[in-house]
Amino acid sequence: MPGEKKKEVLDLLGGKKKKKAPVAVVTPSPEKTAPPKKEALDLLTPRRRKREQPAPAVADPVVAESPAPVLSSVAKEESRLEQSVEKETPVVAQKTAEAAIPQAQPVGSTINVKVPVPVADLAALMGLKPFKLLGELVRMGVFANPATLLDSDQVAALCEKHGFVYERVRREKGAGVKAPTEELREPEAIAPESEPDDVLKARTPIITVMGHVDHGKTSLLDYIRRTKVVAGEAGGITQHIGAYTVQHGEHTITFIDTPGHAIFTEMRARGADVTDIVVLVVAANDGIMPQTKEAIMHAKAAGKTIIVAVNKCDLPAADPVRVRTQLMEEGLVPTDFGGDVECVDVSAVTGQGIDDLIELLCLQAEVLELRANPRANCRASIIEARVEQGKGSSATVIVQSGTLKVGMPFICGPYAGKVKSLVNDRGESIKRVSPGMPAEVSGFLETPNVGDELVEMENERKARKLSEERQEELRRERLAIPKRSRMEDLIAMMGDNAQKAVLRILLKADVQGSVEAIKKAILDIKSEKVECQFIGAAAGPVSESDVLLASSSDAVILGFNVKVETNAVRAVKREGVQVKIFSIVYELIDQVKDAMLGLLEPETRETVLGHAEIKQIYKLNKGKAAGSYVSDGKMLRTAEARVLRDGQVVFDGRMSTLRRFKDEVEEVKSGLECGIRLADYDDYEEGDVIECYSLEKIKQTL
Repeated sequence: MPGEKKKEVLDLLGGKKKKKAPVAVVTPSPEKTAPPKKEALDLLTPRRRKREQPAPAVADPVVAESPAPVLSSVAKEESRLEQSVEKETPVVAQKTAEAAIPQAQPVGSTINVKVPVPVADLAALMGLKPFKLLGELVRMGVFANPATLLDSDQVAALCEKHGFVYERVRREKGAGVKAPTEELREPEAIAPESEPDDVLKARTPIITVMGHVDHGKTSLLDYIRRTKVVAGEAGGITQHIGAYTVQHGEHTITFIDTPGHAIFTEMRARGADVTDIVVLVVAANDGIMPQTKEAIMHAKAAGKTIIVAVNKCDLPAADPVRVRTQLMEEGLVPTDFGGDVECVDVSAVTGQGIDDLIELLCLQAEVLELRANPRANCRASIIEARVEQGKGSSATVIVQSGTLKVGMPFICGPYAGKVKSLVNDRGESIKRVSPGMPAEVSGFLETPNVGDELVEMENERKARKLSEERQEELRRERLAIPKRSRMEDLIAMMGDNAQKAVLRILLKADVQGSVEAIKKAILDIKSEKVECQFIGAAAGPVSESDVLLASSSDAVILGFNVKVETNAVRAVKREGVQVKIFSIVYELIDQVKDAMLGLLEPETRETVLGHAEIKQIYKLNKGKAAGSYVSDGKMLRTAEARVLRDGQVVFDGRMSTLRRFKDEVEEVKSGLECGIRLADYDDYEEGDVIECYSLEKIKQTL
């Protein structure tokens, strides 16, 4: 009985299994096999799955396990969509970043780059990794990182090594323009002849008054200001502005009311000539004085038109004819004597000849056809600068082209600025200044130098950028100050290959008699190969103006029994001009002769010392040696040597080693054997001939 109950129980269990077996093969309904995408996405969130779908019964494994494949495929699709969305933003950022990176140039192309340039940017232009350029720099002896700035020589060496042609971005003066690579370049100079004729307008002539301080120059200018200004301007001209305008009929003239020669020289030394005509004031009772000669030298050196005003003609001792005769001695031939230099007799006290002088200036300005483009980029030259308490740095400028306006950003030398105010020669605030007119400008960050050029920029940002670049270049230039001509350097040139044809001298002596004697003695040194030019010769101490003139002309200053003024000493240190002071005239003449000889390239004479034939070649640890037999003459270790093969020269250099057996010797004579090694040469062959020779440099004669 118990066995029967156990069997019944087992049958019941088996029956349940049999009833469940058909369910396992039943195909799930379409709703369960492919649920909607929304329901499948909802299943990804555990909280939503617990809230909206009840958990399947444990006893029904089919329902519990069937959604798994569906969830897996939906999850993969959703993951792919999410990854694509996440990658969209980095791709855009990467494209934006790539737009700022310089595009790689093909090998052999020209690379236009503005130095200094970082290593990483140069590598991007070449299409290389920065570490490759860093390795090249290490072999060049430069230890750098990707942010290190490279100069032009380093960039040129790297470009040449990797097959590129380096072309540096040119930097010239002028207004800012954009390069093809959108980099800010320094403005290009606008030549007057390049401007169309229809945009050029007549501009105001600029006159500089020069001469001796006691010859009535200030009185002459005061008379012109008092009588020739427009109505209402009398007495209203500010004295410190340095320049002013005079209205004469329909003509306007700009006068520079400063020490003419000093301003004139500094402008010319910096390449900023703004003066059109020079008025040389000479007193009729004194004649030509040392400072008058100095003014003549400066005007001649700049090649400007000179008009002579013979002042003080109202005095009883006045002798205008003697003045004209002295002018001829200085190389200025008046029109009264058949020359081309206009001379006008004037008097600053009575007003005699003032009208004739101004008429002559207006006529000369018409002959010169002075024109400028008022719509071009503004350019103005600094003629005077100062620092005033409570006002800052300001400068007197004369506009050369364009129109100077209030609020205009500019660059002046290495510093940027913005025009805050403009004041004319009458002390009135104005809004704009046309070409040829003067004005006092405020808005400089630093005090500019006389002769600097104020250039209009597009905006303040570009002006500041250009200012930073110029200041960086200025710091580099200070590390390598250019050397001026020195007597020792000229004498040392006798051993170099350099050759010059002109020796420029500025001579100062204690008295005029010594000046004439020394000048005559130097000019009597006859030479067909060297020319000696005097840019100035006068009596008196060496002044600051002399130093500036020598600096702009690249000349040496020779002094005889004179002193150097205090201001000139500072100028000598600043400009790098050499001043040689002598007390014995023969020493001065000998120094000039030696300097003239130094300008001549010495002649080189070759002398053959001997020949040696190579009999056998020996291999050494460091190259090869030629076992040779001296056939004639002798071999010298310190001499030059060349290798002859079949009568042709295959090597020409120096001898590095000369041995006799195991001993190093200085000389091996004919008939003896020796071992020879030549510097940087190992391609010896038996039968070659080593020719030993010496080079001797012989000084040329004048």
